[in-house]
Amino acid sequence: MNQAYLVCGSPAAGKTTYSKKLAEKKQAVFLDIDVSTERLVRLALGLSGHDPEDRDSPYFKKHFRDPIYEQLFDIAHDNLPLRSVVIAGPFTQEIKDPEWPKKLTAHLGVPVEVHYVFCPSRIRKERMAKRADPRDEGKLRDWEKHLHYYEDEPAPACEYFPVDNSADFEV
Repeated sequence: MNQAYLVCGSPAAGKTTYSKKLAEKKQAVFLDIDVSTERLVRLALGLSGHDPEDRDSPYFKKHFRDPIYEQLFDIAHDNLPLRSVVIAGPFTQEIKDPEWPKKLTAHLGVPVEVHYVFCPSRIRKERMAKRADPRDEGKLRDWEKHLHYYEDEPAPACEYFPVDNSADFEV
């Protein structure tokens, strides 16, 4: 039976790298939240007069966050009859719900396993600076505000598989 693996964590924790390795190991489809929706998000933000790089403002979170996740789950749902999927995204609000995996299992029709990738915030900050992604500029500019939003990585309230990415990791 196919399965959905949800890989979550704060920006620059290593979700994409871990997810790709997990997808290869499980021979699963890899779905990244940014790759799946980025072009349309940038276009819509620009057309609405907002910064196309913004992923942290109240405007973005109010108008884009939920539809982006819904789109990602639609793509996953479409692929699950064919093979397992690995979905990478922050899922910051969802992991606060102890019932989230159960709800998503009902929605997707397959078992869901949550993998939580984490590392110290100083390492995430170093990684963001090194990758030089324009979407990280606001986070780096006001690091304390960024940490407050992510609450410096609290563990998920739901059942999860922990992945400490303070150094290189194995899947």
